[in-house]
Amino acid sequence: MSATKPIGRASWTMLGQKKHGCSWSPGTWKKFTILKKQQPPGQRSNGVFVTGPGRSRINESPHIRTPIMPLQGPNGASLPLPDFVEKRLFSSTPQQKSLTIDNINQNVRKAKYAVRGELAVKSEEYRAKLQKGEGKDLPFDSVISANIGNPQQLDQKPITFFRQVASIMENPELLEKEAVLSKELGYEKDVFERARKLLADVKSVGAYSQSQGAPGIRQSVADFIERRDGYSADPAHIYLSAGASSGVNTLMNIICATPQTGVLVPIPQYPLYTATLSVLNAHCVPYYLNEENNWSTNIDGIRTALKDAQKKGIDVKAVVVINPGNPTGASLGAQDIHSVLELAAEEKLVCIADEVYQTNVFEGEFHSFKKGLRDLQRSDRNKSGKFDNLELASLHSISKGMVGECGHRGGYYEMVGFDPEVVAQIYKFVSIMLCAPVIGQCMVEVMVNPPQPGSPSYPLYKKEYDHIFNSLYSRANALYEAFKEMEGVSCQSPQGSMYLFPTITLPPKAVETAKKAGKAPDEYYCLRLLDATGICIVPGAGFGQKEGTLHFRTTFLAPGTEWVGRITKFHKGFMDEFR
Repeated sequence: MSATKPIGRASWTMLGQKKHGCSWSPGTWKKFTILKKQQPPGQRSNGVFVTGPGRSRINESPHIRTPIMPLQGPNGASLPLPDFVEKRLFSSTPQQKSLTIDNINQNVRKAKYAVRGELAVKSEEYRAKLQKGEGKDLPFDSVISANIGNPQQLDQKPITFFRQVASIMENPELLEKEAVLSKELGYEKDVFERARKLLADVKSVGAYSQSQGAPGIRQSVADFIERRDGYSADPAHIYLSAGASSGVNTLMNIICATPQTGVLVPIPQYPLYTATLSVLNAHCVPYYLNEENNWSTNIDGIRTALKDAQKKGIDVKAVVVINPGNPTGASLGAQDIHSVLELAAEEKLVCIADEVYQTNVFEGEFHSFKKGLRDLQRSDRNKSGKFDNLELASLHSISKGMVGECGHRGGYYEMVGFDPEVVAQIYKFVSIMLCAPVIGQCMVEVMVNPPQPGSPSYPLYKKEYDHIFNSLYSRANALYEAFKEMEGVSCQSPQGSMYLFPTITLPPKAVETAKKAGKAPDEYYCLRLLDATGICIVPGAGFGQKEGTLHFRTTFLAPGTEWVGRITKFHKGFMDEFR
């Protein structure tokens, strides 16, 4: 800002000068000046103007209508107008917008979601470049999105039964073509039966359902939970959601009543939780998983984190457990689950069990928190009622497992032990968004109620399911074995979910180079990997990690093992570069 010249009630502030590129007659100014009108308090600015040799101020903002005003040169003479104006100099400025980066909700601005952060954006730029045929200068010919659990993006095929049912749900007139679909496309009888059943419940996937979800689908979910756990489930306590993430958002909005509310979250964790708590201006209270013991849950560590937070005046209301873990892949045993539930009961904490990877278990078997709670209640021999008031919310999704229908946005959460008045407020909250996508609700139904032995679609369903599971397990082990051979890398064996979260030790020169580049060491490593190989992974800092340690998270969803070779080749070169 170099000068201000009053004109009537307003003033004109010089914002800068720029050389003009066209020829000028002798004796005229060689510059033009950009001016911004400064209005009296309470009045909106009228835009950005150019002064040039000549006739007047010209309003160059396409959204503003302002009268042209005369402009005089230094000696009072009229100045001629330049032949052209660089339009790019007159784009709208932040001062002209009602919303700026400084006056939006700063809680949103502060929230971080590393899974779709800088690396993901850059990988999509590379992908677009390759798709346009402009990637000849790149050292790779494909981009591998190992940063996110998005199975079908990485060529996992949809399960046939699910998509056949969905096709009829989207176009019910196909029911009139049953013979053709059976003969030409292999639709089995049970596909039509399931579609008719679902249509009787939802009527149309283009219509809103009840806010809580279609009643028949909630009943199917309750039946599934009962088969899984051996204990009954009430469909009135089940909410269908747009993926598990929507359920987490609902629960957090209900729990986080004040800025002093805190939620215990495992570290490392899926950044949905820290990001949501940040937006709600609540406290993430981290508790660290035990990496040396297969990322197990340390109850003493949770208790210490709780007490430390309470000493700071934080009102800790809930504890989150991700089982199997994301990003760790760890699968909790029954005793670990009992320990968490006992702590939650003692400290009056809501327990949130994120169980979206419950079918992605490679070692042992999945144990649900719902079963753990019912077991504890049944074994309470003294009838103390210790667990009777424990509030448990368990979440599941169609996005993971062998289903992988991320884009259909379907999930559910079951609430056990919640006060009816609180449940009424939860219902009101979800009603504001009307309902979860109905086609997603239908996909939830086929997930929890897939073809059974003896049904026509079962042989193909079983073949596809087993192929997906075995392929995931094979790739997980191939990646794990590769990490074991890489210098400075250590990794726990894959137990479940879709991820590995290895520790990486980088040479001091690499750490110093990262610092000079303004990057954390693990982020720098991941960026270099992307630039060299086209493989996108996520720095450990995005999930949380103990101070002084470095990690990264990668999925093992990409088909084949060629891309694993890309990682090992890059890593050797990187380590050699910084010795």
